[in-house]
Amino acid sequence: MPGGFSYGDYLRTGAIARFSPIMPAVVDFANWGGLVIGICNGFQILLEAGLLPGAMLRNRSLKFKCGGVNLKVLRTDTAFSNQLLPGEIIKMPIAHGEGNYFCDPATLAALKDENRILFTYCDPSGQESPEANPNGSVANIAGIINQGGNVMGMMPHPERCAEQILGGTDGYQVFASMLQSWQEGKR
Repeated sequence: MPGGFSYGDYLRTGAIARFSPIMPAVVDFANWGGLVIGICNGFQILLEAGLLPGAMLRNRSLKFKCGGVNLKVLRTDTAFSNQLLPGEIIKMPIAHGEGNYFCDPATLAALKDENRILFTYCDPSGQESPEANPNGSVANIAGIINQGGNVMGMMPHPERCAEQILGGTDGYQVFASMLQSWQEGKR
């Protein structure tokens, strides 16, 4: 599910897109175990569809944020991160006004306990801080997976940094990870 401004986001990000005619097939595919990635607005839609827990709020600054961010890789044993290194710092672009990931304390505890946080916002040295968090996301969260490990949502845009001509290749590793998983028969 790509980023962009589906249905104009007039009500709430992803709220109307969640009722798009394709969504029942996406939910069925995810429930079957197929790999689903939601990028930016796609992440917001996955949240609205209930495929991932939590919600998106307006950025803490109440301003649209566009630029590069640093991400710390927390897990490398997933279908979305197996080509990355543990603790690796990667750089990806963001472009959003409602990218402030929020969940209640119980959900956050479950995400941590179940090791479902894949990426966090950090500074170039890997330190997580409010200053390194461009939108105010709880626990500096930039990307999470579902309990089955086959659905991932992330606010940064790996597709915008998947080739050197785009200014970097850090995002390529996310897609290479998915391809590797698919080749190994993990859907």
